Amino acid sequence: MNIFFTAVFALEFILKLIAFRFKNYFGEAWNVFDFIIVLGSFIDIIYTEVHPGSNIFSINFFRLFRVMRLVKLLSRGEGIRTLLWTFIKSFQALPYVALLIVMLFFIYAVIGMQMFGKIAIDDSTEINRNNNFQSFPQAVLVLFRSATGEAWQQVMLACSNQPQTKCMPDLVNQTKSDNCGSDIAFPFFITFYMICSFLIINLFVAVIMDNFDYLTRDWSILGPHHLDEFVRLWSEYDPSAKGRIKHLDVVALLRKISPPLGFGKLCPHRVACKRLVSMNMPLNSDGTVMFNATLFALVRTSLRIKTEGEKSPDQLNEELRAVIRKIWKIKNQKLLDQVVPPPGVENDVTVGKFYATFLIQDYFRRFKKRKENQLKTGLAGAQTNSSVALQAGLRQLQDLGPEIRRAISGDLDEDTFPVDPEPMHRVSCLLLGAGDESANKL
Repeated sequence: MNIFFTAVFALEFILKLIAFRFKNYFGEAWNVFDFIIVLGSFIDIIYTEVHPGSNIFSINFFRLFRVMRLVKLLSRGEGIRTLLWTFIKSFQALPYVALLIVMLFFIYAVIGMQMFGKIAIDDSTEINRNNNFQSFPQAVLVLFRSATGEAWQQVMLACSNQPQTKCMPDLVNQTKSDNCGSDIAFPFFITFYMICSFLIINLFVAVIMDNFDYLTRDWSILGPHHLDEFVRLWSEYDPSAKGRIKHLDVVALLRKISPPLGFGKLCPHRVACKRLVSMNMPLNSDGTVMFNATLFALVRTSLRIKTEGEKSPDQLNEELRAVIRKIWKIKNQKLLDQVVPPPGVENDVTVGKFYATFLIQDYFRRFKKRKENQLKTGLAGAQTNSSVALQAGLRQLQDLGPEIRRAISGDLDEDTFPVDPEPMHRVSCLLLGAGDESANKL
């Protein structure tokens, strides 16, 4: 049977080596482990056949490779690998738990030496040459025995104030009585056993369960862990913790946050701008956006809460405001207006309108640049003056009217805007004002 399994593993090694080549094969740790198993198995078989019954060299170590074949199951089962990785990751937090245990044992050992160190050693009682508090190592051993539940009640009774609890012979003359026991033994041992049994052991279990939950968590589902990521990345743009950042930094922030809450670093800049149009967060007069409004808009967009339908955005916002009032009973009206703007507000400036304006201006600049390139290369035909180009640009904007209205309303389609290289978006302008000014100059 040993030769059969060795032949199977050797055949697997040869086939993988032919398929992956030498460099790629040994570049993976599991393949190296397979090679070590095959090599050790061959050494075991060859040495057994050449020197049968020889004691010159022990081959018991190489026979361990037969058992190591079971470890290969870890590379096949995802669940087994998760459990093993949980056990390994738990060792990173277990030293802190072990440090707490060392502190607990040290404190109780010192107290035990002071309170029960004068009790005489009697082999007929539980305070004998193996269990006593006369030295620090012996005190730690008694506490370790008590922590495991090994007859700790009898040790407690032997240390209590009882007639059979005698003092050491050299201390009888120094004490008023020959009884060195103390009733403090009852709270001493009871508290120690309860802390070890119900707190320390559960800490080990909690550390392992926490790592297992972390490794098996579905990161594609929106959960509390995404809030921690958002707070951490927000602090990079808001180091003074004012609760607001510049609207120009919103795109960079959301592209750093992983989906489903954020856009991800692979999201094109133009697509990110289109998603910001649909989020439509309130924009303050100083050009900043609030922490609560940004987070609520991200969660609302990710879970699609009152963002789709035939109703207008104002109607959807009003329905969402009514639901929030009904569920959470929010008394702070300012906070509610911050996360869900009320309809009918005059001169309400939002991030969605800003980036919609940015997209309009960007398309106009690109159209103008394309026309100029056509004139330079002769593809435009006859020479046209600047007024004709402006009229053509205005006609193009008129043709894009349905797409612009759909973008502002939040009904975006990925095919609406072509994917081009990322344009400059930090334009020092006031929404539509720069577009009018450029049109007047032309």
